[in-house]
Amino acid sequence: MSSFPSIDLILAGLAGFIAGLLAAWPAVRSRIARAHADGRASRDAEIATLGGQRDAEARRAEEFAARIQRYEHEWTQAEQNLRKVTAHAAAQQAQAERLARDLADARRARDEAQAQLVDLTGRHAALEAGSAAQAHAAAEKLQLLEQAEVRLREAFQNLAQGILDDKAERLREQSGQQLSGLLDPFREQLKQFRETVEQRHASDQRERGMLAQEIQSLRQLNQRISEDALNLTRALKGDTRAQGAWGELVLERVLEASGLAEGREFELQVVMADEDGGRPRPDVIVHLPERKDLVIDAKVSLTAYERMQSATDEGERDALLREHVASVKRHVDSLSKKKYDSIPGLHTLDFVLLFVPIEAALIEAVRADDTLYTYALARNISLVCPSTLLATLRTVSHLWRLEDRNANAMEIAKRAGALHDSFVMLMSELQGIGDALARAQALHEGALKRIGSGRGHLLGRVDQLRRLGADARKQLSLLPDEAKSESEADENADDA
Repeated sequence: MSSFPSIDLILAGLAGFIAGLLAAWPAVRSRIARAHADGRASRDAEIATLGGQRDAEARRAEEFAARIQRYEHEWTQAEQNLRKVTAHAAAQQAQAERLARDLADARRARDEAQAQLVDLTGRHAALEAGSAAQAHAAAEKLQLLEQAEVRLREAFQNLAQGILDDKAERLREQSGQQLSGLLDPFREQLKQFRETVEQRHASDQRERGMLAQEIQSLRQLNQRISEDALNLTRALKGDTRAQGAWGELVLERVLEASGLAEGREFELQVVMADEDGGRPRPDVIVHLPERKDLVIDAKVSLTAYERMQSATDEGERDALLREHVASVKRHVDSLSKKKYDSIPGLHTLDFVLLFVPIEAALIEAVRADDTLYTYALARNISLVCPSTLLATLRTVSHLWRLEDRNANAMEIAKRAGALHDSFVMLMSELQGIGDALARAQALHEGALKRIGSGRGHLLGRVDQLRRLGADARKQLSLLPDEAKSESEADENADDA
């Protein structure tokens, strides 16, 4: 008998082996299907995360567009108010000029009447004294009276003309100086108001253009920063100090892209002194309006994440991912103990921003531990990556622009108040001019009544010179009707 197994036994063994393979095939296929399903679920989750970020950016763009529309509406209202103020000011200036001319006419009439009253009163007294002393020589004095009338008329005309010219010149100078003193500040404030509104309009136009460009370049900048950070982190090969320096460099690039100004709106590596004698040095302090500060830390270690990217074994990758999550939590715990809010001179908010320079590193950590954000917020730490930090800093930059605009609006309101006060003063002066005109008119009418009313009034006595035979070629034009009637009655009585 041969020692080799028979062909039947070999065939039977092969049949059993094939049957075993066929029996195990469903299990193998199930494992392969599960592996594919796990990979597909991971990709779907990442796609959902990126979609959420995209929707957030779209909402932010809509908010910016709504703000731009509101600013355009405010600018339109400001232009309308400016046109109304300008038209009203022009009308008030024209009215002031008309009132000044009326005042000049009234003062000229008043001065003329007063001069006539004084001169005629003196002349009348002299004539009465002369007539009483020389009544017995009326014939001889007639010639003297005629000469006196001529001299009186000439003197009266010369005196009235001189007084009229002098008063008119003085009134013109005083009125011009008063109106210039009132209207020059008004014109200057109106000019400043117009320049402020035009500057604000130009600033709004520039900022709208900048905002559109920033929204367009936001995603491109975020993608470039993430790719650069990932490539350099892979090249660092676990050097923690080099990773920290790189994180600070990425943070500085994000700050530059945010539009904030160093020294005014943020500071780098500021050495401070706490209450315990320590000297903490925050990576970045971002200043907010109303004397508030925001601290940013960029010293998180990414060594485990870099090793995970280089690992090929799935089990090793899972272990390194857990180590990466633990490293982030350790840094959160360490950062929460620094108590930046207790440092004198630092008015920080209730939380600190922990900056992860590689966006994918933060996404992987949150995917592995979905409570990581809650864990950090419970310790007053907020986790941010380049895209979320850039959006936050852009918001801070926008808050600073709003603060500057509010300051400009307060200055405009202050100047508008001064403009209103000047306008009120102008109206008060115009009211005073009107009252002066009314008083001048009353004085003028009173003087005319005193000169030409009552028995033996002054105008009637002067006109008697003509009736006595004086060589008069003209008759007094200011003689009222009542005075004329009395003069005619006296003349008829003399004829009788």
